Amino acid sequence: MTLISWAYNLAEGLLADSLPKRWAHSQQVYRQALGLAPILGDDAELLAAAAIAHDVGYADVAVSTGQHMIDGGQYLQRAGADPRLCAVVALHTSSPWEAAELGLSEALNDFAPVPRHLVDAITYCDLSSSPDGHPVEPEARLEEVLRRYGPGHVVFRAVSAARPELLQMVQRVRDGITASATTQS
Repeated sequence: MTLISWAYNLAEGLLADSLPKRWAHSQQVYRQALGLAPILGDDAELLAAAAIAHDVGYADVAVSTGQHMIDGGQYLQRAGADPRLCAVVALHTSSPWEAAELGLSEALNDFAPVPRHLVDAITYCDLSSSPDGHPVEPEARLEEVLRRYGPGHVVFRAVSAARPELLQMVQRVRDGITASATTQS
């Protein structure tokens, strides 16, 4: 069984029935990841697996700290997943900012270091996917998150603080896509 099929089956089992909207979002994040394969080389399989599994921390069986990125990474660790997969899931999107808000920054140190291009890529895929599983512009996705959570929520505060860096991550991926398209033509 490949890493992708293992992660896909695990995520589907945890999300499809109990959190169908989250499952639809995860499937779109996965599709976005597949589209980045030409710029990721040997990391394409890891990113695709992380993309489909990135929100498993929302599943009741995975909840531990209440921060879904860390919870997802920890759940994958307990399931025996590749440490790199666990780390990409734990660090996706605004995880470091949210962990800081919740006093969980130390928990992120339990994960293997992840190359910046993989964190950029998973963040791009997540922010390019709407909550109901459709492509969306990352800027619009960030606005949707802020509206959904509101100013008093930890996610609002974390995303507000992270927004400039998140948009830089998105831009680095977009630049990679452009550069790849230029060299292929």
